[in-house]
Amino acid sequence: MFDLDHWQEIGHALAKNRLRTFLTAFGVFWGIFLLVVLLGSGNGLSNGVMAGFQGTATNSFFCWGMRTSKPFAGLAAGRSIEFTNEDTEEIRRQVPEAAVVAPRLQRGGWRGGATVRRAGETGSFTIMGDHPEIFTIQSVLLERGRLLNRMDIAEQRKVAVIGTRVVEVLFPDGENPIGDAIEVNGVWFKVVGVFRSRNTGGQADRDAQTVYVPFTTFQQAFNAANEVHWYAVTAAPGVDVARVEEKVLDLLRSRHKVAPDDRRGIGHFNLAEEFGKIQGLFAGIRALMWIVGLGTLTAGAIGVSNIMLIVIRERTKEIGLRRAIGARPSSVIGQIVLEAVVLTSIAGFLGLAAGVATMEGIGALLAAAPASGQPTMFRNPGVMLDDALLAVAILVAAGAVAGLIPAQRAVAVSPVVALRSE
Repeated sequence: MFDLDHWQEIGHALAKNRLRTFLTAFGVFWGIFLLVVLLGSGNGLSNGVMAGFQGTATNSFFCWGMRTSKPFAGLAAGRSIEFTNEDTEEIRRQVPEAAVVAPRLQRGGWRGGATVRRAGETGSFTIMGDHPEIFTIQSVLLERGRLLNRMDIAEQRKVAVIGTRVVEVLFPDGENPIGDAIEVNGVWFKVVGVFRSRNTGGQADRDAQTVYVPFTTFQQAFNAANEVHWYAVTAAPGVDVARVEEKVLDLLRSRHKVAPDDRRGIGHFNLAEEFGKIQGLFAGIRALMWIVGLGTLTAGAIGVSNIMLIVIRERTKEIGLRRAIGARPSSVIGQIVLEAVVLTSIAGFLGLAAGVATMEGIGALLAAAPASGQPTMFRNPGVMLDDALLAVAILVAAGAVAGLIPAQRAVAVSPVVALRSE
């Protein structure tokens, strides 16, 4: 391994036919380059999609009232299901597995527009009536001021936390919105905070156009006494979200006399289930990328092995001479395997470096692009350290395997026969 003569011999053997060496090395280079680019692209796609879950607790689910599709308990189909404050208390009492139960009220969005005014400026935004716990489910980045608190709920304070787009529309001259007042459908609220969304794409735009007010204040100010439009619920640590969802839905169906097999009376969406599906999808994509990359790398290693067979045939007499003067078979095998490892390692490291540089270049271009032009489904492409180390290990193993078969064939030839070869 540390014999200078061995390294000089390797250098001479690789330089003897430069074109053949280059073409052989290129197969390995391309295999590892393709593997790195595929893995980096997969990570970029995964980062983009997972960013959509960044602002929401992934152990949560949501449910809302709809219209029944089946008659039940003497009641006709087509009834509208409306949740109440009593439902909230019963869920908290009967479903201890729920860590957070956040009742919500909404004006704007899918329930119609809500007009918001301030000093001659007008906009249509989504108004959410919430408890402070909602910010543990739908996390936001606080830019100024504060979020809602328990005193706001208890005292029915007319305060509001507004998104960045609301600030742009209602405060176009750059005034500080904290402490100022906005009018929502004729009701005045004092702005106590400004937030920015953690989400990306369309969801971030919708979040930026949201105004949060205390849940109890919403009920009082907008004639929604004892109303709950929908629930956001998270499971306690270590508890399956599906189990909590099932208990909550069964409780609500029982309280509102919805048939157990009526799947339209109460709508629901399990974010944990969707998150699990996305994770499974990207695990499959990652496995497919490894298969494709390793297949290409294997083709390159086979090329190295074939070339080594040709090299050994050309050096048959040399090998026979070494055997005749006392070289052990292990010494000959080690020399040939080392040549293959050196060839694949050099080509592989160059391919690894080129792949990482390509991914870093793409990442830099994406970061330099204006925010409006950045893709939301592809971000921060790159190769993780463990993937790079695994690729290096595969390179060394591929080189060893590529040289082992030709080496075994070389020592199988009798020294006498080898010396007679031309």
